[in-house]
Amino acid sequence: MSLKDRITDDMKAAMRAKEADRLGTIRLLLAALKQKEVDERVVLDDAMVIAIVDKLIKQRKDSIAQFGAAGRDDLVAKESAELLVLEAYLPARLSADEIDAAVRAIVTELGAKGPGDMGKVMGAVKQKLAGNADMGLVSAAVKRALQP
Repeated sequence: MSLKDRITDDMKAAMRAKEADRLGTIRLLLAALKQKEVDERVVLDDAMVIAIVDKLIKQRKDSIAQFGAAGRDDLVAKESAELLVLEAYLPARLSADEIDAAVRAIVTELGAKGPGDMGKVMGAVKQKLAGNADMGLVSAAVKRALQP
């Protein structure tokens, strides 16, 4: 079963269970998936679905930070609940140590020497770790690995 099918099944289950908040979040995710399919005229595979889920999670985290700074605890709670629903669709994430090891291996493989090679390294790392790692942590690991 593809990830998109799983999300659709979860939407149906949320409807039956009358879980309004969960249902709203899943519908939002399905709308984002459909938008991508229509805009780019493609059929989404699991990697593309994970990329969209990652994007939505990043938006939620940014919103939580902004609402928290503004003292809007009600909106922080709403965004946090959506974040939990979305995170259920991601594969297990790599730890910081596993990310560092993967980045060091790619830097060695590409022969990257310094910060000027960051774009080349990030491109290779994104392909290898897409969906399995937080890209913020990956970027920091690449910067550390390329320090002179």
